[in-house]
Amino acid sequence: MIRLRITGGMMDKDKLKFVADAAKKHQVSLIHLTTCQTVQFHNLTPVQVYEVMEQALDHGIVTMGGGGDYPRNVTMSPLTGVKGGYMDVSPYALAAAEYLMGFIQKEKMPRKLKVSFSDSPANTTHATFRDLGFVARLDGRFDVYSAGGLGANPKLGLKVGEAVEPEKILFYIRAMWEVFLTYGNYENRAKARTRYMQQTLGEEGYVKAFQEKLDQVFASGEHLELSVKCNEISKFGDGSFAEGRRIIPQKQEGLYAVSYHPIGGCVKASKLWELYEEMKDMDQVQIRLSPDESMYIINLTGTEAKKVEEATRDGANSLVEESVACIGASICQVGVRDSQKLLSLIVEAVRKAKLPDKALPRLNISGCPSSCGMHQMGTIGFRGGVKMIDKVPNPSFTVVVNGCDAQGEERMGKEIGVMLEKDIPAFLVELGKKVEQSGKDFEQWMKENEEGFMGMVGKYIVT
Repeated sequence: MIRLRITGGMMDKDKLKFVADAAKKHQVSLIHLTTCQTVQFHNLTPVQVYEVMEQALDHGIVTMGGGGDYPRNVTMSPLTGVKGGYMDVSPYALAAAEYLMGFIQKEKMPRKLKVSFSDSPANTTHATFRDLGFVARLDGRFDVYSAGGLGANPKLGLKVGEAVEPEKILFYIRAMWEVFLTYGNYENRAKARTRYMQQTLGEEGYVKAFQEKLDQVFASGEHLELSVKCNEISKFGDGSFAEGRRIIPQKQEGLYAVSYHPIGGCVKASKLWELYEEMKDMDQVQIRLSPDESMYIINLTGTEAKKVEEATRDGANSLVEESVACIGASICQVGVRDSQKLLSLIVEAVRKAKLPDKALPRLNISGCPSSCGMHQMGTIGFRGGVKMIDKVPNPSFTVVVNGCDAQGEERMGKEIGVMLEKDIPAFLVELGKKVEQSGKDFEQWMKENEEGFMGMVGKYIVT
């Protein structure tokens, strides 16, 4: 596998053409859009990996650090600058990525280093519980959070900066690295993450250590002050109009974004080529990859939006079909269960039952405790495992409920029991039919029927 770093998920037409070209040339059989806004090519030979790595650089795509003990892809709110949000965070995401690449080869990095930017309380990038997260405020500044993360021993981030001027963000990135250099765990690779410093230093101790390092960075005289220019969209609508479930009006009058969620985040090489052919003559059109394994095609006129919507009808058409699933154990070396297979079975069962949109929520499915499918933050999440019954191992998933990633409401979901893999589609169909009968969507129904929901889950839990 090779992971193509796409800073902030911003893929212009040149990058899209390269990705589509490379996928076609090397006959890539599996392309996965990740929750870190990158593109994964799977099932490559070593020679193909080297060729893609080298040629990607000519298009501004770096592959180093896609995995291993490096800073990972910098993420940002996918519709920043075009829909809602307190400010356009894209220039700062780009500047942060460039700075991180400057010391990517340094010794003693954390095992992973995830930096993200959020432009609104929707918190789609989980900026309040990443290794370092910059959260936009109404006043055009950032609150800064650090030492958070999902997976084993998950932690919400600690606030280490308030009302920070955007020009100062690199000082905070440097300070976080300096904290890890001094206090990080290099003896146990599994604990070489910033969130474990909350345990060793304590919450107050970590914040104090961060502030001390930040003061040292400011005093060092290192030139880290930013001067960035916000992106300006000069395109205007042409008077054409578009509407639909996946068509989103932008704040730029007359322009639209179209959402496209390939099931499980797995997109065909031919579809990337089709998108490029549709987009290549459209002015200022860009793809934004999203942390939920989907993409948005932005800056479209109404006429262009209709064309793109037509070209992406093979994707998800309901909330449950937009579920997030990691690549799964059929590919991942540390995976326990095949998340993609489970999602495919769920989609098949839900379509067969003809459940309406929003009768079920978006699910989050991880094949193991690493939480690459973000099961810990889902309304309903599933974590892969094995259940021994009469000394026989059975494919199973732990059920996690009531997680939330919205800023100010963050909470890890509660594990409520183990469900056999084969029973999960039937459970969801039964749940969806119950919600459908109520005439409400799942969110409304759940608020009024939490006890009934838990009783329904209980019928499928194995002990």
